[in-house]
Amino acid sequence: MIRTAVVIAGGRGERLKPLTDDRPKAMAEIGGRPLIGWVLDWLRAEGIRRVVIGIAYRGERIVDFVRSGGAPGLDIHISEHTLEGGTAEGFRLAIQRHVDEEDFVAMNCDEITNLSLGRLERFHREAGTPVTMALAPFYCRFSVVDLQPDGRITGFKYGRQIPEAPVSIGVYLFNAAVRPMLPERGSIEDLLFTRLAAAGRLAGCLLAPGEEWISVNDLKNVREAEEVLRRWGRLPPPRVAGA
Repeated sequence: MIRTAVVIAGGRGERLKPLTDDRPKAMAEIGGRPLIGWVLDWLRAEGIRRVVIGIAYRGERIVDFVRSGGAPGLDIHISEHTLEGGTAEGFRLAIQRHVDEEDFVAMNCDEITNLSLGRLERFHREAGTPVTMALAPFYCRFSVVDLQPDGRITGFKYGRQIPEAPVSIGVYLFNAAVRPMLPERGSIEDLLFTRLAAAGRLAGCLLAPGEEWISVNDLKNVREAEEVLRRWGRLPPPRVAGA
């Protein structure tokens, strides 16, 4: 069973201002708890016991959160990287410094999900690829028009999942074979995943029925994430004014 995770939490979170005026994106509060707290809670519930957190911008806020008891039951290690180095540098340094396992979780710190890591792990081992990527159906926020060749519109897809267009949820399983492939700097998605995909060495595992995901990138996502957490029973219902 996979017990180790690498979480990259180095970003500024410009689109989350004013929640990030004095803190990194990972410390933006969702329902009164920092985003990274929700991520660590999920990892612990899924059997992870050791987490390496990659920090950059205002990383001392994350260190303080961990030291003040924000990650109970987890063995936390901190790895510093630069903002300019991107996710490639963040993952590479964290893995080189702190990870010896054959298979481990690698993820961004802006994802809230109830994905089963056990199911993802089984898929990963069967696929036998250096990287397995968790996928979700694309959720459309706009009017996608069903346009016929003669110019007639026959329907719309709005605010609903489009299963034929899967997207990455920013949660991956890495095998040790990926170590020598890790880029020095830049985007790991552009520099590593595209190369693996071209070689047929990247697997994708779709969320199962009942599994959900939301990426917290702007203020609207914060409200959506709180709604999801309430639906899962992890946040109490909102207080009614005057009650």
